[in-house]
Amino acid sequence: MMPERAAARLMLAGASATFLGVGMQRFAYSLLLPAMIGANWLGAGQAGALGAANLGGYLVGALLGPLLGQRLGLIATLRAAMLLAAACFALCAVKGGFLWFLVWRILAGAAGGALMVLAGPAVQATIVPRWRGLAAGLTFTGVGSGIVFGALVVPFLLRDGLAVTWFALGMAGLFVTVAAWRLWPAAAPVARRSLFAGTRHPASLRLIAAYAMAAAAATPHMLWWPDFITRGLARGSTAGSAFWLLFGVSAAAGPALCGRLADLLGLRRALALALVAQVFDTALPLLWHASGALAVSTILAGATATGVSGLFLLRTRSVGGEAAPGLWSLATAAYGAAQTAVGFLLAWLYAVTGSHLPLFAIGLAGAVLTLPLADIGPRRQS
Repeated sequence: MMPERAAARLMLAGASATFLGVGMQRFAYSLLLPAMIGANWLGAGQAGALGAANLGGYLVGALLGPLLGQRLGLIATLRAAMLLAAACFALCAVKGGFLWFLVWRILAGAAGGALMVLAGPAVQATIVPRWRGLAAGLTFTGVGSGIVFGALVVPFLLRDGLAVTWFALGMAGLFVTVAAWRLWPAAAPVARRSLFAGTRHPASLRLIAAYAMAAAAATPHMLWWPDFITRGLARGSTAGSAFWLLFGVSAAAGPALCGRLADLLGLRRALALALVAQVFDTALPLLWHASGALAVSTILAGATATGVSGLFLLRTRSVGGEAAPGLWSLATAAYGAAQTAVGFLLAWLYAVTGSHLPLFAIGLAGAVLTLPLADIGPRRQS
């Protein structure tokens, strides 16, 4: 039987990887963009291109991560990806022009994608079965924790300038990497199967499609929620920042809650509850704009944006069997691709309509479509 201390170390290692690779790497950068444009480090179009390039790197990392894990060893790849993510922050402290930033943002995205697809399977392969649900949830708690960290720290650091901010984030990333270094086990098994081995069954393809639809449902809140509060509802930037911080706190707590529900109620019921909650959080902005309704939508959106990932990670294990790591890699790539495509669609919709409401209608459609694709009906067994 695995001691509780060893299990806690594994969960903390997984959370550290997603904290740095996604929470910090992606969302702290979003907070830096206005400052970079304002300080003439980048033009507005260049800043947008860097965001798209970062997502492209994320897709590459999600697809190549398992292959690198097989070649280099799973734990060695995780450590190297964390070091790379930290280094990319520090290197962006140099005002080297668009091409300079392009290289490091692509590599940072690739590191984040690799960490996202490898951290969960590494923990799941070692953790005892009775803690798998909680472990899956806590692994993705790092994403929300990274959002909160960025929301609290980046505005404070920016007072000393962009170079200091980038370098400080790099040092913070290095600290997280060093702290997590010995938390990983000496080795973790890696299934040496084709990346596409897990797609031979219809259930695997439905899972990938469902996870992509869940990404479509989450994208409006992740990209437009602060702007909707600030400008769309004319509540000001202070309210927008407060709701975004609430989103981050919920995103930090959601995975552990969803994972624990999976342990207590079973994976199928926990996933059903989370996906129904996602329907509610996307529908509320279309129906009700009172502060209480906005708070409920924020909490549910934050919790499900990250909590659903942990539940789908568990689902890949039950559906994919030995091919679960490859299936999770493809599902993560599909999630990133869907989020990128929907992000461009939402930007176009807003430019055409000048309203945020069609954006949340797209999110609601994605949330509703996720339900039948996720195969959460009561008659089959997980």
